[in-house]
Amino acid sequence: MDNLDDPRLNYNYRTRERGTVPMDEKRDRFQWVSEVAYKNVHRIVSRGYDTTELVENGYGLTDVLFIDFQARIPLIEENQMLNYVMVVMLEDGLSSPANIARIVASSKTILTQAAGSSILAFGHAYGAYQSFGKILDGILARQAKEGKPLAEVVEAVVKAKLNDPALGISNLMLKDPAAKRMIARAEKLGIAGKYVPLIKEMVKAAQKLSPTPVDIDLLGATGAVMFDLGFTPEATWGVLAVTRAFATGAHYCEEVEREEPVRLGQTLTPKEWYDGPEDRPVPNQEERKKAAKAMVAQTPEEWKKIFVERQKISGSGWAIVEEIDDPRRKI
Repeated sequence: MDNLDDPRLNYNYRTRERGTVPMDEKRDRFQWVSEVAYKNVHRIVSRGYDTTELVENGYGLTDVLFIDFQARIPLIEENQMLNYVMVVMLEDGLSSPANIARIVASSKTILTQAAGSSILAFGHAYGAYQSFGKILDGILARQAKEGKPLAEVVEAVVKAKLNDPALGISNLMLKDPAAKRMIARAEKLGIAGKYVPLIKEMVKAAQKLSPTPVDIDLLGATGAVMFDLGFTPEATWGVLAVTRAFATGAHYCEEVEREEPVRLGQTLTPKEWYDGPEDRPVPNQEERKKAAKAMVAQTPEEWKKIFVERQKISGSGWAIVEEIDDPRRKI
């Protein structure tokens, strides 16, 4: 990127119009405006920030999410934490949403339908950020109203909701450290505010009251961290549901391209079923500059060469042919 002042551009970006564009007598020019953003033929501006200039200056997707939902540019640590959360949420083994995406894909539909179907599988127990948020905010509101010690209020609420799947505490991750690692990461980056300490207090109460072993699960860890980042429960659900849809898109590609049978009843993908690349080390940022080739070209011929190489990537979705029927066709 970083080409706004490139003399090869057929216009001067710096002097292009801002704000909504007046209607032309000959043609209605596209324009759209809301409380969040405005858009014209030259710019897309979100919360006052020109999105093209944001990208040119090195800001990314997670930065824009803070801008869209909270009207602010995040701290570097906040940006790193949201990036961490979204990468964790991007993983999707053979879960219920992934299986549903595969089932829909096997009916010869298009990717957007399969991804949309997978999102509908995020039910009360699987993506209950709104219910989880109400529990946490209810505890804080009750403690402020009654003036009792927080631990006492927490114990009373946890006792009443011990078996609630939206509590964020269960037996799902007794052997999986992902949830604890997310909490530790938030504390290390200084992101933990009032919700991370609260969920830790809830875990203590649950482990005291539960007749069977329990611990924080990914709902509890993710919800607490996202709330401390300033996202509402509703915004958390919107951001992470779409993130998981990208993962189910990968399942769609494999289902359609390879036509493998759906392996139902599995919560994880065993290594013996995995036939992709061998395990390999993650390069640091300096090594990344040498190892990764960006999709940047100076001429149409160079762009075409890079584009053809990208098409050779296995599992990229290039083998998929989506045929959309003409609704005017007579049956």
